[in-house]
Amino acid sequence: EVSCRRLGGGLVQAGRSLKLSCAASGSIFRINDMGWYRQAPGKQRELVASIARGGSTNYVHSMKGRFTISRDNAKNSVYLEMDSLKPEDTAVYYCNADVMINKDYEFNYWGQGTLVTVSS
Repeated sequence: EVSCRRLGGGLVQAGRSLKLSCAASGSIFRINDMGWYRQAPGKQRELVASIARGGSTNYVHSMKGRFTISRDNAKNSVYLEMDSLKPEDTAVYYCNADVMINKDYEFNYWGQGTLVTVSS
């Protein structure tokens, strides 16, 4: 069983920063790609950013330059630093990971979402 401990989230004023973290634990052999998604009220869940095990990153264009994704493989953790937050960044943010529980089996794991509310 795999679970994820989330830190961060909450209410923040526009223009401020916030950092999210997600630390996976359980029967983990290795974690490959990790990422953050978000779902705003009334909208579909969308990718925010992803990071490969080796560190290469991918950002949705609108968030590039404001958001920074990073990871610590030793801690099975992924982070999202969000700067210059805007009200339209208000959403539930989810961490996502491709988790291997042994050398032959990988599954896609979704963490529980954490609400980020940006006030104007």
